[in-house]
Amino acid sequence: MPRTRDIERQKRDLTAATWRALARRGLSGLTVAAVAEDAGCTTGLVFHTFPTKRDLLAHARRTLTDRAIARLEAIEASAPDPMSALNSVVRALLTASRGASDEARVWVSFLAAALTDPSIAEHHLRGNRMLLARIERLTAAARPDWSAEKVTGFAVDVSALSEGLNALSLLDDQEYSVDRQDAAIARLLDRLD
Repeated sequence: MPRTRDIERQKRDLTAATWRALARRGLSGLTVAAVAEDAGCTTGLVFHTFPTKRDLLAHARRTLTDRAIARLEAIEASAPDPMSALNSVVRALLTASRGASDEARVWVSFLAAALTDPSIAEHHLRGNRMLLARIERLTAAARPDWSAEKVTGFAVDVSALSEGLNALSLLDDQEYSVDRQDAAIARLLDRLD
């Protein structure tokens, strides 16, 4: 009896292997052979599941976005009011406080790749714009007295600060310790009062 392929499971396994390889080697060191090694499979299986390296990267990037959205939606859904939702969502953007430094490494790798690869840039921009829209929506609900311009400015500040803190903490976790990151986010959130 021939074996059947569980394509979705293979995609999940290869995505996880891609993230491990990205976290250790960065995008410049990511090869199909490295992904196959991390997944414990052949390069042929990688190519059979994802015909090109770009397909593999696009899937891994979409999965990163999907996981972030699911995490933020769960946080938002459990909040008792718009202000609490906004505070919790903004704090959840810091990867160090969640022990997610590998996620930050993968995110930064994709950001760097987006500068030279239009396909990856499209995925990255879409994810960032979804985040901005979420922060704008939550901010407008929490501070209905703010102008649209002030709401948008706050969302941009949240995105820039969280991206910067996540990236810089990978290089210098002493200056950008979890406590200092939390304090920086707290100062930003103080603007809501």
